[in-house]
Amino acid sequence: MAENVTVVPVVVAERREEAQGVVSLTLRHAEGADLPAWQPGAHLDLLLADGMERQYSLCGDPADLSAWRVAVLREPEGRGGSAYVHDSLPVGSALRVRGPRNNFPLRPAARYLFIAGGIGITPILPMLRAAEAAGSQWSLLYGGRRRASMAFAEELSARFGDRVLLRPQDETGLLDLPGYLGAPQPETAVYCCGPGPLLDAVSDYCDQTGWPEPAMERFQPKEQEAGVENRPFELVLSRSGRTLTVPQDASVLETVRAAGIEVLYSCTEGTCGTCETDVLEGVPDHRDSLLTADERAAGETMMICVSRCRGERLVLDL
Repeated sequence: MAENVTVVPVVVAERREEAQGVVSLTLRHAEGADLPAWQPGAHLDLLLADGMERQYSLCGDPADLSAWRVAVLREPEGRGGSAYVHDSLPVGSALRVRGPRNNFPLRPAARYLFIAGGIGITPILPMLRAAEAAGSQWSLLYGGRRRASMAFAEELSARFGDRVLLRPQDETGLLDLPGYLGAPQPETAVYCCGPGPLLDAVSDYCDQTGWPEPAMERFQPKEQEAGVENRPFELVLSRSGRTLTVPQDASVLETVRAAGIEVLYSCTEGTCGTCETDVLEGVPDHRDSLLTADERAAGETMMICVSRCRGERLVLDL
């Protein structure tokens, strides 16, 4: 379940152009209070105009409770959220945010191999600082289309030197994953965030070479397997005392909301984790882009915006 559903009023205290097409926002509490604490990998839900909600990774300093920092890539082909942030949130703007929530936590390890593609650098930034503070060994492979479009590149090089490998695609081609990852190493964790093709390539390489499952955060949903069929099933809501039927052409989330039961949700794509719900009975058919293989096998939670049931009956803690 989401660990923090607090809605916080904030103001935009600072805006910076971090790279071509990337702007960062520094957010402070509207009443001057401390902001809720967070850990590397966490994100915020920005509650924007006209009901838009968008998730952006926190990329500032977790020790600084006076401010949150997010960085947003303008996506011309997106759904309007990034354009709104770029065009309609000047310094002094007031807005509400929900969170923080963390679906991409940094687990303790003796050594880390970080991989970032484009705006995927944002959740990695505080992870580098945390790994440094913990005394862990680490390196970062950071790719982007062009050097000028790679946010925080100069900041990273200045602070961490040759532990940061900057690889603009127009200068060096695609990221050399075999050269960077090599053979599996003991006590080493792989963390990756970026566009889908990069995450798929990292996942495939780790699977083929025997690396443990890498920790990943996706900004876009994974493609579903071809031929997957939706079947209707019985849905029991334990706290509400309701029994519903989820039809073939509707999601669990849509069915629950149609019955008048309010639940938190945002992306409706299985990427943000807002609608994560505890499963009490039944076997979920996981179709999200968040849960690890172990979490899917355990079947203790599911993202009700996209996932369904493998059997005929599912009991949820709703």
